[in-house]
Amino acid sequence: QVQLVESGGGLVQAGGSLRLSCAASGRSFSNYGMGWFRQAPGKEREFVAAINRRLSTLYAISVKGRFTISRDNAKNTVYLQMSSLKPDDTAIYYCAADYFGGSNGITSSYEWWGQGTRVTVSS
Repeated sequence: QVQLVESGGGLVQAGGSLRLSCAASGRSFSNYGMGWFRQAPGKEREFVAAINRRLSTLYAISVKGRFTISRDNAKNTVYLQMSSLKPDDTAIYYCAADYFGGSNGITSSYEWWGQGTRVTVSS
């Protein structure tokens, strides 16, 4: 069992930046693929970014060039650096772990999920 705890959400003006963190429990973090997803009010959860155990990354088109996913295996932590934020980025952001180490945008590929951190971007 892996526990994931997100932090770093908050209120920011459009054009601003935030860095989200997701701390994972367990000793096998470096083997997991990690992803970030988000869910806006009234909408389905959607893929944002992912990083696999080989450090290859994947981004949703809507965030590519503005968001950067990274991981620090020594700290069991994955990050999401968000820049040039838009009101459309407002959502609860969730991190997730893929036991098989991959990186993709399919929610069913991820076995463990955090509770989420809220990001609000004002116009």
